[in-house]
Amino acid sequence: MPEDKGFEKFGKILSNKKPGKKPPAYSWQELALRVIKELGVPNFKRNSVFKAAKERTKREIETALNDTKELCKTGEPWKYFFKVLADKEIKKD
Repeated sequence: MPEDKGFEKFGKILSNKKPGKKPPAYSWQELALRVIKELGVPNFKRNSVFKAAKERTKREIETALNDTKELCKTGEPWKYFFKVLADKEIKKD
């Protein structure tokens, strides 16, 4: 039977806590992270993806993502993603 050592110090308990990543708070953040991962968006353009995901509907982002994956066979797909979004904005007006 293990020996009872009594209460541990609170600081020791907190120091044993393992750091972890927080999950996205909003669904648009999760969608933006998916776009970033699937299209290989570089770090300097990540904020633009988050902004687009926040301001547009989920359907618009997913359509642009699917169009990009289907149509962009060469080059950098993340650039094509922004072109597709821009074209959809022009057609909407």
